[in-house]
Amino acid sequence: MLNAELITRQLREACGIFGIFEHQAAGELVYYGLHSLQHRGQESAGIVAVNQGKFVQHRGLGLVTEVFANKDMLRTLSGTAIGHVRYALAGAGEINEAQPLLFRYRQGTIALAHNGLLTNAIQLRNQLERQGSIFQTNSDIEVIAHLIARSSANSVEEALLDALQMVDGAYALVLLTEDKIIACLDPHGLRPLSIGKIDESFCVASETCAFDLIQAEFIRHVQPGEMVIIDRKGLRSVQISPPKPALCAFEYIYFARPDSYLGQRSVHQVRKQLGRQLALEQPAAADLVLGVPDSSLPAAMGYAEGAKIPFEFGLIKNRYVGRTFIGPKQELRNQGVRMKLSVVEEIVAGKSVVIVDDSLVRGTTSSRIVRLLRDAGVREVHVRISAPPVIYPCFYGIDIRTQKELIMTQKTIEQIREYINADSLKFISVPGMISCISGNVEQHGLCLACFTGEYPTKTNSDVHEVIS
Repeated sequence: MLNAELITRQLREACGIFGIFEHQAAGELVYYGLHSLQHRGQESAGIVAVNQGKFVQHRGLGLVTEVFANKDMLRTLSGTAIGHVRYALAGAGEINEAQPLLFRYRQGTIALAHNGLLTNAIQLRNQLERQGSIFQTNSDIEVIAHLIARSSANSVEEALLDALQMVDGAYALVLLTEDKIIACLDPHGLRPLSIGKIDESFCVASETCAFDLIQAEFIRHVQPGEMVIIDRKGLRSVQISPPKPALCAFEYIYFARPDSYLGQRSVHQVRKQLGRQLALEQPAAADLVLGVPDSSLPAAMGYAEGAKIPFEFGLIKNRYVGRTFIGPKQELRNQGVRMKLSVVEEIVAGKSVVIVDDSLVRGTTSSRIVRLLRDAGVREVHVRISAPPVIYPCFYGIDIRTQKELIMTQKTIEQIREYINADSLKFISVPGMISCISGNVEQHGLCLACFTGEYPTKTNSDVHEVIS
């Protein structure tokens, strides 16, 4: 985990991917697709394109607009292209970790981009190194590349299938060759991946919001355990493993953009329903409801509707600070929250408020927000969380890989309330959350591991060391 965190985001998910097959403006379209997925990764960005057998690559550290500030570069990325944005769970500031990664092996050249985390990457890496493999990065996507290279299969599809039979964990990946794009999803579909079409070109993206910006038609979601091959013959699908759906619940709660669709559900509408359910389960006597910008705003609106309490924009996010990676000194971190957020005092002064947030993981962000509200003259602060308590680590690409990072394992809810200096602190229930997302508590198709400790895949004691 980075020592320097984005103050206003409590959790970070590893990355976002986008790819498009044979389009004259491939570079520009991938650029805009990645721009739509910027919320999924702000550490690095990259695009690899192939045109008439020639691969062109451009990667860099920073936001998409920073990495591709030279727009002439995009015009060199024509043909077929895949792109990636990344949050560093480790290896921050290292350009060699930026994806897509480009590899050459006996069958030709391939590029790979990946979202997720393999739970057995360490074991596989150790095994491959003993067999003579040399790794250039800390990324577990390189493990998949080495497994592909070692396969005796005669096609890249079969070699990839061989590789995926050996890995566990979460992966939504795209693979680029001279003449095709291959997209795969793990058997549980822990991370989202969708298919779209613009003009006559198929494209894939981590979220449907990426299709909206380029005016692509949303076709469907990639299914758990599915391999999708896109080439000049069109699009074909192979079910490579039995589906066992377990999409990360935090995709609905926090990670996905509100204008995306997951399954048949609007993320925005799910978050509003989470707020309504939270108001039903955990009411509070207050004058106003506030949300923590931006991801918590729909839940706050839903809470206000359910509680029949006015909603106000009492917290304002400064969108022009950029990537404020605050240093390790506490005083600088405290200053960082004031740079990112400000309070509209005339709205909240003297009032009792409900502040709705989408998660409480380490407690530091919540305590700083409550302090801002107290300093602005708020009379009472009631904190309501639209996710259940996070009690267990995540091994699938979220930056909470040890229980010691989680405040819920160190303190009781009452102790956390005192720590953040709130007048009350309440969470939505697990069944209440499930009812808002899927409606079926018994067969919900969600990964709830960080709430319940029930993991959909194998885990092991050293998995937290794996680097995405």
